Amino acid sequence: MLIELIENRRSVREYKQTEVPKELVEEVVDAARLAPSGCNAQPIIYYIVDGGKTREMRKREVFYQDFVYAAPTLIVCCGNPKAYKIPEGYARQRREGSVPEDVEERMGEFFSGEQKVRERVIRDVSIASTYLVLRATELGLGTCYVGWFEEHSLKDILKLPRDYVIPFVITVGYPKKIPEQTPRKRLDEIII
Repeated sequence: MLIELIENRRSVREYKQTEVPKELVEEVVDAARLAPSGCNAQPIIYYIVDGGKTREMRKREVFYQDFVYAAPTLIVCCGNPKAYKIPEGYARQRREGSVPEDVEERMGEFFSGEQKVRERVIRDVSIASTYLVLRATELGLGTCYVGWFEEHSLKDILKLPRDYVIPFVITVGYPKKIPEQTPRKRLDEIII
């Protein structure tokens, strides 16, 4: 049941040194592929890292937390801002009648501007990655979002395009131990 997956998901920082089979990695990425994205732009690209590449990253001090280098698999979550240049989903939404009449005037604001596009990429990568993490939990894998890294160094090592946005990396592996749930705010603290 979905609520059980949500309740059982943890940020795992200690992994068994057991390789995650390629088929399972593909299965969690496939779940992310099914997520919605703005105008169906589907800007997400996942770069899978295991083995030797992490040694090169350690030498370059890409990540600031040692547990990242010990994870069997890293999924580098990238977004391609150019995916929004030709919004095919916009054409579909226009046919459905779900966009305003003055859409041509508004499109310039919505589809231009580096900061706005960056925000859209981060939003869409985040939505899709949630699907990925929940599927990993369902398959008995542990994950942890990692946002503390040198983005330019990571792009250099992986030979990723400079304009890609990398909001975070997700560690993946079989948990050595399942951490306790960290405290969460009460519902009445987050609903206004």
